[in-house]
Amino acid sequence: MEQWDFIIVGAGSAGCVLADRLSACGRFRVLLLEAGGSDRSLWVRMPIGYGQAFHHPRLNWRYSTEPVAGAGGRVSYWPRGRVLGGSSAINAMVFVRGQPEDFDAWEARGNPGWGWDAVRPVFERMEDFSAAPAPLRGQGGPLTVTDMSASAHPICEAFLAGCEAVGLRRNPDMNGPTQEGVGHYQITTRNGLRASAATAFLRPAMRRPNLRVVTHAQATAIRFEGRCATGVDYVAGGRRRTAQAAREVIVAAGAVNSPQLLQLSGVGPAGLCRAHGIEVVHDLPGVGRNLQDHLCIDYIYRANRPTLNSVLRPWRGRLSAGLGWLVTRGGPLALSVNQAGGFFRSDPARSRPNMQLYFSPLSYVRAAPGTRRLLLPDPEPGFLLSVSNCHPQSRGHIAIASADPFAPPAIQPDYFAARADVEELIGATLMLQRIARSAPMAAAIDRLLLPEPAPTTREGIEADLRARAVTVYHPCGTCRMGPDPAADVVDARLRVHGLGGLRVVDASIFPLLPAGNTNAAAIMTGWRGSDLILADHA
Repeated sequence: MEQWDFIIVGAGSAGCVLADRLSACGRFRVLLLEAGGSDRSLWVRMPIGYGQAFHHPRLNWRYSTEPVAGAGGRVSYWPRGRVLGGSSAINAMVFVRGQPEDFDAWEARGNPGWGWDAVRPVFERMEDFSAAPAPLRGQGGPLTVTDMSASAHPICEAFLAGCEAVGLRRNPDMNGPTQEGVGHYQITTRNGLRASAATAFLRPAMRRPNLRVVTHAQATAIRFEGRCATGVDYVAGGRRRTAQAAREVIVAAGAVNSPQLLQLSGVGPAGLCRAHGIEVVHDLPGVGRNLQDHLCIDYIYRANRPTLNSVLRPWRGRLSAGLGWLVTRGGPLALSVNQAGGFFRSDPARSRPNMQLYFSPLSYVRAAPGTRRLLLPDPEPGFLLSVSNCHPQSRGHIAIASADPFAPPAIQPDYFAARADVEELIGATLMLQRIARSAPMAAAIDRLLLPEPAPTTREGIEADLRARAVTVYHPCGTCRMGPDPAADVVDARLRVHGLGGLRVVDASIFPLLPAGNTNAAAIMTGWRGSDLILADHA
């Protein structure tokens, strides 16, 4: 029986931060369990390598959802990181904090200490922004955030000018005083390498003698004595093991695996646990409920000028880009392909932006369904223009499908269950089409590749949305933070309602989806959670 002060399950975006900050003082012995392996992979370290990690069996859980009725019965592919760094090791690296109103809404739902005034200093402390000092931005923190405006592909300018032509203003910093507007995205890279939660937080901490990181270690159940968590059962190296926690078990396995582990341990809807022969430790109906995700629609165009396709499709271009990256850590392989975008209001009467734009200067329409061939795009020059809704109202759920901890859970996102989501995306698609018709963008377009032909009516756009809309890979909310044990899972200090010695600290606790990419908020949650834990064990 291994003895530790804290056991953290999951070395993802939040788990890496927890491991760093809980071990930093030297007072506590910390065990970090990660089901995946090392992040020392070319496809992790090279920023654009996430195209290869998208389906990589050693780096990725490669989940699929249940058929979604609102999406024409389609199954959605959900890549999730199974590696040190979690999904921060395989994502597109776009760093977006969210809107202040997002976090004020968290606090208004009964979660004191999670409003913008409380979380803004955390965002500032955790980041090292590569550009000049600016209001609200942090420098000197562990996580490097790179401004890629100077190195983005030139065709991004056509997109930004097209947005201006339809009335959207430019915003040089969407993490600055306002999120609204369009510009170049910022990404989590450092010196041409991916800056994941593992490289920023965990790797430096692994030198400490009071932190042990065990990879290829899958947690199978949380142990309890009465209503207090006392340890974790896990499998590593083909052997079943148990680790005991003198202070707390902290579940940081993400929006899919955190509710799964709780349910496997008898914490969740009692009927679900009993249906799979699992003894109920605590009937907590909210575990696995309130699943939220961003959904987007892509329009793919053939360009009449060079795009990244022109560089990355020919083998000579790939070879040159690869050698350039190896020597200088620069060039297109050092970037994300989500190079520009922004936030706008689908209705001017709205109080804040509710839609997000993405512009990628390459296309891979000929890739097999469900794949991303970033390093082998289409032979002709092309680009993607996409839009997603920031605050969807549809709610899904996650439930174990078996008592086998190695079996994937059933994921039902229930996209388009709320009619408001359909209407929002119809309006956003009309804006996307307007941008494409603007003079600066029309001058760069040869023709539309997908959808072909473009739907022109609201009914046609809705049919296309239901047939083609895809996840932006931002699941959250399945262990929701809130004051009501009948619906919520953790309180404002991230303690599981009704149980002792157990917390959940990751994106599953988000009460509501923040606007934009969610990795920054997940890392912030790890930092804020560690503050709460350290204060409770001072």
